[in-house]
Amino acid sequence: MSDNKRILVTSALPYANGPLHLGHLAGAYLTADFYVRYKRLTGADVAFICGSDEHGVPITIAAEKEGVQPQDIVDRYHNINKKAFEEFGISFDYYGRTSSKVHHETSQEFFKHLYDKGFFKKKTEQQLYDPKSNMFLPDRYVKGTCPNCSYEEAYGDQCEKCGSSLSPTELINPISALSGEKPELKETEHWYMPLGDLQPKLEAWLEDKSDWKPNVMGQIKSWLNDGLADRAATRDLTWGVPVPIEGAEGKVLYVWFDAPIGYISATKEWGQEQGNSELWKDYWQDKSTELYHFIGKDNIVFHCIMFPIMLMEHGDYVLPKNVPANEFLNLEGQKLSTSRGWAVWLHEYLEDFSPDLLRYALGATLPESKDSDFSWKDFQARVNNELAAVLGNFAFRALSFTSKYADSKVPSSNELKQIDNDALNAIEVQKEKITKAYEAFRFKEAISETMQLARIGNKYFTETEPWKTRNSDPQACNNSLYVSLQICAALSVLMDPILPDSMKVLRQQLGFEGEVNWDAVNSSMLTSGNDIQPGEVLFSKIEDSEIESQMTKLEERAAANNPASKFEPLKENIEFPDFMKMDIRAGEILTAEKIEKSDKLLKLTVDIGVETRTIVSGIAKHVDIDQLKGQKVSVVANLAPKKLMGVKSEGMILMAEDSEGKLWFVETASEAGSTIT
Repeated sequence: MSDNKRILVTSALPYANGPLHLGHLAGAYLTADFYVRYKRLTGADVAFICGSDEHGVPITIAAEKEGVQPQDIVDRYHNINKKAFEEFGISFDYYGRTSSKVHHETSQEFFKHLYDKGFFKKKTEQQLYDPKSNMFLPDRYVKGTCPNCSYEEAYGDQCEKCGSSLSPTELINPISALSGEKPELKETEHWYMPLGDLQPKLEAWLEDKSDWKPNVMGQIKSWLNDGLADRAATRDLTWGVPVPIEGAEGKVLYVWFDAPIGYISATKEWGQEQGNSELWKDYWQDKSTELYHFIGKDNIVFHCIMFPIMLMEHGDYVLPKNVPANEFLNLEGQKLSTSRGWAVWLHEYLEDFSPDLLRYALGATLPESKDSDFSWKDFQARVNNELAAVLGNFAFRALSFTSKYADSKVPSSNELKQIDNDALNAIEVQKEKITKAYEAFRFKEAISETMQLARIGNKYFTETEPWKTRNSDPQACNNSLYVSLQICAALSVLMDPILPDSMKVLRQQLGFEGEVNWDAVNSSMLTSGNDIQPGEVLFSKIEDSEIESQMTKLEERAAANNPASKFEPLKENIEFPDFMKMDIRAGEILTAEKIEKSDKLLKLTVDIGVETRTIVSGIAKHVDIDQLKGQKVSVVANLAPKKLMGVKSEGMILMAEDSEGKLWFVETASEAGSTIT
């Protein structure tokens, strides 16, 4: 019986500040697509909505690094990611973007509705401000020493070494990531969501969610046990959705307030595309609609706590029926890291392999309840040993044998034996197992049980030996082919959510003309006498050389992104007596002036304690000459004097060159003349 439910499925909006990688797919997109494709086959009314998250600090940071506008960044990656999703077969009904006019209007209307209801708390507080850049600093624009583990490169929202959640004011010795200056505290006003006040209401709603995944409920309970705190809904930024109330000029909506509203605005745009501007209300405001959010575990707090409270307090929207979040995917036994280049990018994968291979291999190793690992060797093994050796081999054997010995037609069955009936019955048995797995969001299990039907078919074909019975017992041979082809037909639908391209090809080879839906899967999908059209094997084995090429690409990228690779290689070892010949002294610059006809050289007078030296240094392009007086330096004092541009230089100022080629003084707090050893 067909499933007539109306279902709204969303996948977390990916940040439009970089391309998609396998971790993204495993977290929020592949599982959602499996579910949506399955539900469509059952006859459900499904809308699958997603889009680019185009606001927030990561976007502005990316823009600043490249020296372009935020809109340039989001335009580029929105198009790259949308194309990659399409080529990979993620079957969104609509893929929107949060920089659109409809999204800005929808987010502002949502905020204004809550504001008019008295939902927000207005607070005056002190935040870090960069006077040189003339702006309040968002969390990720502040760096400093972590108060928990003393890591000196912690961000204002999190320490990436120990994982602690932080606020910018907790950092020791904070500096602005924009100017490098020490920020100051300055008063600002913001509007907060009173999550703590609404915790009892949220807990009451969560009480009947016994079917939610343990990893999801565990994280929710951890937040609730700690007690929810007020959370800002606004930020002091210029990039984002402007706050639509008086007194909030120069402020935008907090990205985690406006991003989930992106699901609503994208559904509106989808309805407009369908020619029905009111269609979105059926999916968001009809209480019979089932809403499902597919996300990674880092988004659980927003989709299970913050967004439900927003929807509740607004009052006009359905709440999620389930949030089947996944854990994280590791790569080759290591944590995925885009900054280190330790990632497999989707658009690059698609240059070398077909989508279905990854859909299967990644689906079979999903991090559904705990972190899992993707490896190229496992990818190869699953393609070769399962897709090619089991599913592809079974379909090819059944079709090619039918082509050769049954005139390329589905043979008639007669006087079926127990082994034949058992194989046919396996279709219904496996279908029920697969259905239960999909309904419970156990996608690895669904894939495994579907492949099990192919294994049953392969085993049946081998045990009934049609290559022998075609001469000794032609009807037994026909029965074997009939049963095998019926299993192939069932697989062509049951495996369709996982392998949509390959199963379409298989149905063409089977000459299957019936309706492609879940209800139609049974043991008599093909009619005797129908023509089949055998073709090439569905899956080819992957060679070792192809996997070696992928590993080389991964390792080379990681090496190129290793900070150590950005610096000069270490020089050859020297003996200790050679080092001791150097006389390095603490010094202080007294004066600095440019040398005529040189844009690089400066003439410095430096106090090295025992005397004052004149030193010529090629640092003019790296320093502010007006700031040099009083600069503490380290000087090689026993370097033989040398004339440069007519000026006698008596020593060398030690400098450190960073990975971007900028020079920095090697400073010491010691008094001038102190020996540096």
